[in-house]
Amino acid sequence: MSWIQNLYETYNSCQTAIGYSTNNIERPLLPICHITAKAHIEVAIDGEGNFLRARVISNGENDSITIIPCTETSSSRSGKKPEAHPLCDKLQYVAGDFSEYGGEVTSGFASNPSEPYKKYIEILTKWSESKFSHPKATSVLKYVKKSCLVRDLVEEKILLIDGNKKLLKKSEVKDKIDSTNIFSVVNPQDNAFVRWIVEVPGENETRVWRDKTLWKSWSDYYLSIKDKENICFVLGEKAVLTNNHPKYIRCEGDGAKIISSNDSSGFTFRGRFLTDDQACNVSLEVSQKAHNALIWLISRQGKTFYGNGKNTPGLSVVAWAKVDEKIPQPTDDPVDILINDLPNDDSLFTFTAQDYAIKLRNKILGYNAKLEESKNIYVIGLDSASKGRLAITYYKELDSSDYLQKINQWHEDCAWIHRYRIENKKIGSFGNKVSLPFFVGAPSPQDIAEAVYGKNVDGKLKQTTISRILPCIIDGQPIPYDLVETIVRRASNRIALDHWEWEKTLSIACSLFRKYNRKEKYSMALELNRTTRDYLYGRLLALAESLERWALDSGHEDRETNAARLMQRFAEHPYSTWKTIELALTPYKIRLGGKSEKRQRMIDEVINSFDYIDFTNDKRLTGEFLLGYHCQREYLHKLSETKKESEDSEK
Repeated sequence: MSWIQNLYETYNSCQTAIGYSTNNIERPLLPICHITAKAHIEVAIDGEGNFLRARVISNGENDSITIIPCTETSSSRSGKKPEAHPLCDKLQYVAGDFSEYGGEVTSGFASNPSEPYKKYIEILTKWSESKFSHPKATSVLKYVKKSCLVRDLVEEKILLIDGNKKLLKKSEVKDKIDSTNIFSVVNPQDNAFVRWIVEVPGENETRVWRDKTLWKSWSDYYLSIKDKENICFVLGEKAVLTNNHPKYIRCEGDGAKIISSNDSSGFTFRGRFLTDDQACNVSLEVSQKAHNALIWLISRQGKTFYGNGKNTPGLSVVAWAKVDEKIPQPTDDPVDILINDLPNDDSLFTFTAQDYAIKLRNKILGYNAKLEESKNIYVIGLDSASKGRLAITYYKELDSSDYLQKINQWHEDCAWIHRYRIENKKIGSFGNKVSLPFFVGAPSPQDIAEAVYGKNVDGKLKQTTISRILPCIIDGQPIPYDLVETIVRRASNRIALDHWEWEKTLSIACSLFRKYNRKEKYSMALELNRTTRDYLYGRLLALAESLERWALDSGHEDRETNAARLMQRFAEHPYSTWKTIELALTPYKIRLGGKSEKRQRMIDEVINSFDYIDFTNDKRLTGEFLLGYHCQREYLHKLSETKKESEDSEK
């Protein structure tokens, strides 16, 4: 139970974060006995329950997500007779005249259409009559008892009716549907969700969904009416228990639960327990605080990977400390970690590899200083095999300094130069979406999975691969050899990939091979003194390609080089393929004339560095040849840039 206890303690230590965030993007840290819902209509009343005005909440508004009070059953309501929420809810619950205007209730209420409204009135009345009552809730009760909500909304032209005074269908609307039209946010009108504004003189906060005193009022009241007490396995003391635990953990609409005990006729208790209480006793307060903290953390700093459908959540991973401080995630790449430290002007494009390394190291040291009070870091991974059950696939508790050291070690061991990152941050005059010239560090697990198996990798395979990489980051385990071997073969098959995808696959293949062979201490810079067979053959391929590309560009020919087309064959049979590539260079040497002498001399120097037996050995190359190829190519690129700068300076 350590995971739920640590989340419970995290919630208690982050009390100041409860409520809406400043960016309105992440899901809020909810008070207990509350959930969020998307509201469609906003109704303003006064303290005496008199209608003032109403409006449609357009889809473009960040404030449409509304914190509302709920009960255990209403928080996860479903079926033919959904339970009513206590304050803000759909029209069938809050409008006493809903049926008069042809509103269709949920099928379970068809025989008694007024039942949902009566249940709503009942729970709101009990709250308002208790010692925990709140003036705003009482004002809402006064208004809804008048049974005139739909009429008022029709008069305000919020809800649309036909000649028979029945709610219109969307297909019956003749006018253009704009952002002020109810059908722009919900269809049918029957499903419209209503929230309240209560305007009282002298009251600063009139919005019920942002009033913290109202949140506390409902929480205190609801806990006071619960009478099922027993020993909570987390607190170790008597408390109000629950067997109905929250859902919507990974994202809105996610129906899977971590703790579920409703399978009384299946295999849940058979042969072990008679009731769910014997299996697990968790108090209502602990369950809601722990789950609310997890929901908030995943939204705020975690990562959820979706399956083959965009609406199918899969693996979620988040690392956190008990203090209200964001920390580097195991799913991050260096740009994710340094995003707020990157400049907003063109100086970004003058970054060097050393700049990235220093900034990343200093950033992690900065986190270490901030987390002195929080000794532990917790990492959790969640995934579901079915729509209703969520499993903890990974859980780890680490010392904060040990965790940050592991993150830093991963980025150092797996560091390489990558050029595939696209960032939405506004940088200089380049707009809101720019492709970074390069970044240095470890690729993210998601990028690794896509590079190993392709951009169209199956969602489940991607999530499985990410799960396999997590222990390599957090526990320092070696990269699985099959991932290294697969990506090396894929990077060698250049002509089968689009250019951008091949470039991404190549640099990530170099990262993984370097990490897997960390004892070799490969450098990201060209190692002129490394004379291993595979490394030298990689250099040869890069030199041959650059010479041919130079000649093709000078003749304005846009086609693949022989080195690029024969890369896969070269990886399988380097000696025999090199002879083919070298002979094909002859016409390009002639075309370039004396300009190619330096490049030819470099090729000769690499060949002379071989041991003769190694050079004539035609066995398959390892991933080391990709490192030699990439480093030699970067070296030539820098030479070209330096030469161009020198020529510009002379001019």
